[in-house]
Amino acid sequence: MHVWVDREGCISCGQCEETCPQVFAIMEDGLADVKQQPDEDLEDLAQAAADGCPVAVIHTNV
Repeated sequence: MHVWVDREGCISCGQCEETCPQVFAIMEDGLADVKQQPDEDLEDLAQAAADGCPVAVIHTNV
């Protein structure tokens, strides 16, 4: 799985970081980004973060 954040649309709610802090973080500029790509053990959590993003700016592909 590969994940990325369309940072232009991020509203800095922190939901992704709360759901999967191993993969997502709110960066110094206040917007979410990917800290590291998820390994197999984190794919479900990363997908949950993407699915739960209120502005749908987290994208995944397998």
